[in-house]
Amino acid sequence: MKFAIDRLSLLRPLGHVSSVVERRNTIPILANIVMRAEAGQLSLTATDMEMDIAEQISCSVQQEGACTVPAHLFYDIVRKLPDGAEVEVSVADGNASIKAGRSAFTLPTLPVEDFPAFNISDLPVHFSLTTADMRHQIDTTRFAISNEETRYYLNGIFFHKSDSGALAAVATDGHRLALAQMDMPQGAEAMPEIILPRKAVGELRKLLDDEDGEVSVNLSETRAEFAFGHVRLTSKLIDGSFPDYTRVIPKGNDKILSVDTGLFSAAVDRVSTISSEKSRAVKLSLTNNLLTLSASTPEASSAVEEIEVSYTGEDLDIGFNARYLLEIAQQVEGDVMQLALSDPGSPSLISTPEDDQNLFVLMPMRV
Repeated sequence: MKFAIDRLSLLRPLGHVSSVVERRNTIPILANIVMRAEAGQLSLTATDMEMDIAEQISCSVQQEGACTVPAHLFYDIVRKLPDGAEVEVSVADGNASIKAGRSAFTLPTLPVEDFPAFNISDLPVHFSLTTADMRHQIDTTRFAISNEETRYYLNGIFFHKSDSGALAAVATDGHRLALAQMDMPQGAEAMPEIILPRKAVGELRKLLDDEDGEVSVNLSETRAEFAFGHVRLTSKLIDGSFPDYTRVIPKGNDKILSVDTGLFSAAVDRVSTISSEKSRAVKLSLTNNLLTLSASTPEASSAVEEIEVSYTGEDLDIGFNARYLLEIAQQVEGDVMQLALSDPGSPSLISTPEDDQNLFVLMPMRV
């Protein structure tokens, strides 16, 4: 195999596929990516046995063929080559030779035949989303994905058809919940309920940064495939049942606080500087059209800040984790965010006025 390609053309897709490869592998072949050069195209493929990614780019092929090379080592070499360099890759006698200008590298290869075959099982549900919609569904929810491995069914985003017939994305870790909804795309009406794992969510989101247009989504009960541009990402799904999240969305919270999103975020950020790293607790004290934010530590440090808000309910003191508040505020679309509160021990509902498609639920803390 022998081909030549511009460094910049190679760097981005190589970064995409190598990010799937785990740094530590007990199976040597899984530390490699497959390079296949034929018909003026270079295809790059990687897998971690749970997820695989393939991407194609144009190149100058002198000799068709295929090989596998260490993913992260190859990426680091290409990344450090000078801008504008032409990368020449040739394979002979079990080694890959990489040349660019006066730089030359030799990497060991492993047989392509040892690389695991991808699962190409039938994916019966097909539909398309815009990349903007896909980014929104992920960004609005992924911060709430649980890291608790014992409740593995919370370690991803739950995509499903909601009771209202919308395409809904939900994530929760038991402390906060994020829900994003959009009109059901044509062809998705019969989609199964799926939980896309955290790693696949992260890799898909990185790929979406470089693309505009449509994402082709293909689903079965156990696998999901996302294809756009010259990229295809396929992932196994989490085998578990997502809990009935609708039961934790409060319905009767009648104390409504409306506040400028930017002002609120900045105030929470400032006051939380004082709060201890362990609890990150910030107290919200509400009186007529006034919100007082405060925090303190056992070492007697304290912080207080007042901001004007729209609130006419009875006085209320309630505490929240400052980091959770800030993460939600970052995803609220609009200049005004609305907190529907009940009492210091009950979950609060956070949203944007007039928007019933995206909402957040946050459990309070004792302060």
